[in-house]
Amino acid sequence: MATDTRIAPADTDGPLTVSITRRVRPQDELLMQAWVHAGTSMAERFDGFLGAGWVRSGEQDWHMLYRFDSRAHLDAWERSTERMRWLRSAADLVEHRRTEYRTGIEGWFDEPETRSIPDVTESPTAAAVPPPRWKQATVIWLAFFPTSLALTVLLAPVSAGWPVVLRVLVSTLVATPWMTYVFLPFVTRLCGRWLRAAG
Repeated sequence: MATDTRIAPADTDGPLTVSITRRVRPQDELLMQAWVHAGTSMAERFDGFLGAGWVRSGEQDWHMLYRFDSRAHLDAWERSTERMRWLRSAADLVEHRRTEYRTGIEGWFDEPETRSIPDVTESPTAAAVPPPRWKQATVIWLAFFPTSLALTVLLAPVSAGWPVVLRVLVSTLVATPWMTYVFLPFVTRLCGRWLRAAG
């Protein structure tokens, strides 16, 4: 596995999404799935972990995402003994291609703010092209509509007499963390192939 050579991400107080591209032989798909699952199981035990996912591109490239709520929590995971051992366990399984750091909710979609330098022993790889804005908007809507509908139905019995501002306040206080940390990453992973398809 190639060394994880990269430009350090800029300091930020907000959540960070890390996108990693790794290459795996097609015959090792089941081993790769088990390895990714093991890494996610470890990462979710660290403070600030917000979620993870992966999508395949072609037969060999795997694009993996994980997200932490702050740079400090991300650093704790990336420098941990557990992660180092986990990475070493796949030395004969995966070839590291690129690491990218992204910020904000669009970190699940957009061009990274900072990207790694490919290892000198590998051929350079092109940066991932973000999906068109209309696809990003569609995925956000797919997460927003059922969330909004469910909250309207669930809150209606108790909030019928509330002022509009209070109803909207409570609804958005519930919807925002659910969308950001749980449902939008899930829908994004579900639609990953379509998001990255041309057009």
